[in-house]
Amino acid sequence: MTVEFVIKGGRVIDASGESFADVVVRDGEIVGVGPDLSAARTIDAAGCVVAPGLVDLHTHLREPGKEEAETVESGSRAAALGGYTAVLAMPNTTPAIDCASVVRDVQELGRRAACDVEVAGAITVGRAGEQLSPMGEMADLGVRIFTDDGTGVQDIRLMRRALEYAKGLGVTLAQHCEVSELSAGTCMHEGAVSSRLGMPGQPAEAEELMVMRDIALARMTGARMHFLHLSTAGSVAMVAGAKAAGLPVTCEAAPHHFTLTDECVESFDAVFKVHPPLRTAGDVDAVRAGLVSGSIDAIATDHAPHPAHEKERPFDEAPPGMLGLEYALALALTELGMDIADVLALLSWRPAAIAGIADTHGAIAVGRPANLCVIDPNHDWTIDGSGGASRSSNVPYVGRTVRGKVRHTIHRGAPTVLDYELQK
Repeated sequence: MTVEFVIKGGRVIDASGESFADVVVRDGEIVGVGPDLSAARTIDAAGCVVAPGLVDLHTHLREPGKEEAETVESGSRAAALGGYTAVLAMPNTTPAIDCASVVRDVQELGRRAACDVEVAGAITVGRAGEQLSPMGEMADLGVRIFTDDGTGVQDIRLMRRALEYAKGLGVTLAQHCEVSELSAGTCMHEGAVSSRLGMPGQPAEAEELMVMRDIALARMTGARMHFLHLSTAGSVAMVAGAKAAGLPVTCEAAPHHFTLTDECVESFDAVFKVHPPLRTAGDVDAVRAGLVSGSIDAIATDHAPHPAHEKERPFDEAPPGMLGLEYALALALTELGMDIADVLALLSWRPAAIAGIADTHGAIAVGRPANLCVIDPNHDWTIDGSGGASRSSNVPYVGRTVRGKVRHTIHRGAPTVLDYELQK
């Protein structure tokens, strides 16, 4: 049976520009973009922006192994509410996604999800940093990005070998930049606030030294490198310099690193514990400036759910992580002072290109899969602490009023969100 509808009355924005147009979808594909189009069913987009579905480069779905916090199904539903039609599932699961069999398991779970679930493989076996994983086997299954997220690869010789191997496979390595000798035993940023609170702090140099090292390795090997969740002014500056020099590097920043500072930790509420930690106001300004200038390629949520009982532990014992999928778009629109088209570039077509899925995401054109979101840019709302569709509720933005909300999400031609509500 043919399924057809028109998204009517919206302002269409993608990488090619913007126009007021209707979008007709039939059987999962965009079949018309233009004025005064019609179909059997109408989805109202009056006063809204029709955009390519958002793409998250950094999502923790926790499955397999930590389903109490999140599952592929629940995380994908949170993603749909946030306007996402694709997420990249991080490999720090239990067991780690470090071999073909676990990749297949997560891919199978993703087939029933509310968005596309791309899989990131681990660089090393068990993310232990000692032995390279069988990246070739995982790449044969479609894995395009590899990372030991949560722990940076400490052994410089092993990282060089990984980059050389990755270049031959045509895949990208993504690094969690953190020198363990400087970060071990810490729970927040090292600075005036940590000194005042008497808590062990992680210096900015713990991140920046590994950024510096891996820029040098990217230069040496010519391999593509993506830097995860940059959080310091020094890191942003170094990556900007590497890009200006023509090196094949990209980077991302998380919403909490352009909206929150280490002063939030004064509450001792572990909802503000994250990895890398919240930094100073100066670092926040630098991350914002990098997003505005384009030095930072993408906004990635680092959506990291945890059960309430774990986040209720003392700050230094609680696990790091915050929810982000349902809030990233609104936080960016509210806090960055950027035109909506520039925000969408950071959330949609640029991350789609980095993830290697630009053929299915990031554009609105006839013949393309219908992966779309419809955004009401003037919708004011207040973030609550429920966690939305996630199984967890570790939300650091409770009580914050933001502007901009996803009204509809269309995944491969199927409405997953209509008029702000999840569809069954």
